Amino acid sequence: MRQMRRYSGMSRDAEVIVLARWSDEVMEPLTRDDPERTWRGRFVPIAGQWGYTFGWALEFEKMRARKGLLKHLESLPWPHPPTVQVLLRDQDDDCFGLWMFHGDRLVEVTIPGTERFHAPAPPNEDFEPDPGMLLRTDQGHALPEQTPEAQRDTRPPW
Repeated sequence: MRQMRRYSGMSRDAEVIVLARWSDEVMEPLTRDDPERTWRGRFVPIAGQWGYTFGWALEFEKMRARKGLLKHLESLPWPHPPTVQVLLRDQDDDCFGLWMFHGDRLVEVTIPGTERFHAPAPPNEDFEPDPGMLLRTDQGHALPEQTPEAQRDTRPPW
């Protein structure tokens, strides 16, 4: 049975991929470092075989470095919000999770054969919010016990 992390440490690798049609202008400022942002890092364009950018990728190595990323992405003037897909994979996830716009918010879309398992909330806000683990449920492996919703950390980890 997989063990849930309790009160995550500061170091946590994660990858983010943003896919969005016709969004070069929107994403261009995010390809540069900006100390004013709540999250740290910069996206790298992903080009297809004909040289057109179709996505952007970013890697995080610290949990604090990603705080506020989804809120920032929600605030951008996307030319076609229904085409925006954000793929997030934390180091303990079996696969990428998918976030898409629902109204004006990016929300995680349930992927068949997966479930996000959450650890209980930490004792205080000195600990960073934990995204939980997105695990495949269709592989025959033992899964951790799910934390009841009332006992989870309600702060956004991204």
